Amino acid sequence: MSDSPSLTPRQQEIFELIRTLILDRGYGPTVREIGSHFGIRSPNGVMCHLKSLEKKGLIIRRAKQSRAIALASTADRGRFSMPLAGVVAAGPTSLAFEQNERIDLGESVFHPDRFVLRVSGDSMIDAHIVDGDYVVVEPADRADPGQLVVALTPTGEATLKYWHPEKNRIRLQPANQEMAAIYVASADVIGIAVAIVRTHI
Repeated sequence: MSDSPSLTPRQQEIFELIRTLILDRGYGPTVREIGSHFGIRSPNGVMCHLKSLEKKGLIIRRAKQSRAIALASTADRGRFSMPLAGVVAAGPTSLAFEQNERIDLGESVFHPDRFVLRVSGDSMIDAHIVDGDYVVVEPADRADPGQLVVALTPTGEATLKYWHPEKNRIRLQPANQEMAAIYVASADVIGIAVAIVRTHI
């Protein structure tokens, strides 16, 4: 992006990598991934570039999260607005982040680290979560059994399901009697659903 403010060539490259990964796969890189991509052996060297990008208002880093890098929004922010981070299927799909959109759902569910996803599909209808609803997500790397999560499968698909670790596999359980559970050898928790905002009565 040629309009990025006062970036060194390496900062520009790192920012473009972060931006591309978030837009393509829905979440940012780790410090280790950045270092490996650019041949930067020291994590401190990567952190120095990230701190500069954060000071220049291009990224946001959240504490205590392994994938804690997000794009900063330049959109006008309401007092209790959170990023509308894209669409998550109630069924597997890829997250498509729309980082410049924000949605204000009021003080009751607001937290600066949270983000919002729009639900697509009907695999959670028995939990009264339907197509077009919004789910407020608390970023997290792990979840307790039975929690409603946004999970990322080994194929890079994100899905809104109940989280059930089992012996040698993960069961991602829908809330639709007509749909079977998804079983995967492993999956990553992106975040925990903390609120559902319904758009249908």
